[in-house]
Amino acid sequence: MRPHRSLWLTALAATATLLAGCSSGNSDEPSAQQSTAQQNVKLTFWTWAPNMDKVVATWNAAHPEIQVTVNKQDGGDPAVTKLLTAIKAGSGAPDVMQAEYQKIPTLVSADALADISKNLDQSIAGHFPDTVWKSVTLGTDAVYGVPQDSGPMMFYYRTDVFKQYGLQVPTTWDQYAEVAKKLHAADPKKYLGTFSANDPGWFAGLAQQAGASWWGIDGDKWSVSIDDAATLKVADYWGGLVQSGAIDNKPMYTPEWNAALNNGTQVGWLSAVWAPGVLEGNAAATKGKWAMAPMPQWTPDQPATGNWGGSATSVTSQSKHPAEAAKFIAWMNTSPEAVSALAKVSGVYPADQPGQAAALSAPPAFFSNQADFYPKAAEIAKTARSFTFGPNVNVAYSAYNDEFGKAAQAKSQPGFTAAVKAMQKTTLDNLKSSGFSVK
Repeated sequence: MRPHRSLWLTALAATATLLAGCSSGNSDEPSAQQSTAQQNVKLTFWTWAPNMDKVVATWNAAHPEIQVTVNKQDGGDPAVTKLLTAIKAGSGAPDVMQAEYQKIPTLVSADALADISKNLDQSIAGHFPDTVWKSVTLGTDAVYGVPQDSGPMMFYYRTDVFKQYGLQVPTTWDQYAEVAKKLHAADPKKYLGTFSANDPGWFAGLAQQAGASWWGIDGDKWSVSIDDAATLKVADYWGGLVQSGAIDNKPMYTPEWNAALNNGTQVGWLSAVWAPGVLEGNAAATKGKWAMAPMPQWTPDQPATGNWGGSATSVTSQSKHPAEAAKFIAWMNTSPEAVSALAKVSGVYPADQPGQAAALSAPPAFFSNQADFYPKAAEIAKTARSFTFGPNVNVAYSAYNDEFGKAAQAKSQPGFTAAVKAMQKTTLDNLKSSGFSVK
């Protein structure tokens, strides 16, 4: 096993910390109660969130001794690759990095993130849902970031089309299938939704809602369970809808999909809390015609949802000022003024529960017809189930694109089940060949 992975797995077993083993720049920092801010500290912050420089300007105005410079980056894999390249080179890494929750295990396994637990007030965990907080702790006493935003999933639908065809908003997945078939039978050009074979995060959220968790950690061993009963149930369900033709099989975020949102042939969208911004950008003419509801449920008396997206702000292992960086990211993600700015200036859905009500007092402009949008979203967010990501999420997601791409194109229900099993094999084989200890 490679040394840095051994250290991390030991940390995950709660017998040591990653930082003590591999980050000499942080090992001698005093606790949050003992430290005093250094003078003239300059921090760099890599982020892709829009207008983050305006949020940070408020901090800089009030903290002349700790100045933060925002460097706008591409999100997703390019951001991770750039950071890992800098970490490997030993220079060029920022002090603070916006990190998607699913990428945190990958970054920790590469010794790219610092454990800042000793630089934070431990009560900070109470600001966030347990499922979100676990995304930055990985089930240990270590803390690899402060949650910034989350992406609870919900159902969006065209109220005018539902009224036109006498459709009821589905509250269960059985009802969703019935409504999909009824709509498509009434107008073969219209679909209640689409199965998107290029959005693994979307499918992971659907599986999470059903009770899946694709990775697990037991002591110093990883496990992979992508082919668990919950995920297979979800795959079989969608495979059946696609094979029957009741649901479209075109990927999201394409010109065809955008056109369908605009012309009313895509009548519903299973998406996340950030969807209003996408709809406003891609289908502005449909403003006021959409409404949001909870996801259809597998077990109605046990409401649940999954997450699609969300990120934390983390301190990198090469920062020379981890205490000051931790102070900054705690402020950015829990102070009322910063949380409000994140929502109103950067357009993110803050993970900070105490600040959500004030920051999101009005509904999104695109959903001005639904005054209870954010109170309803907050209730939905509380039902998100836990989901553990692994250090090779990129491999699993790539396998999803490959395998489900073929299954969706073929419109084969058995192909959907086979795609899940292929994802399992590819992900597990990669974890073993990469040197991780596997259960």
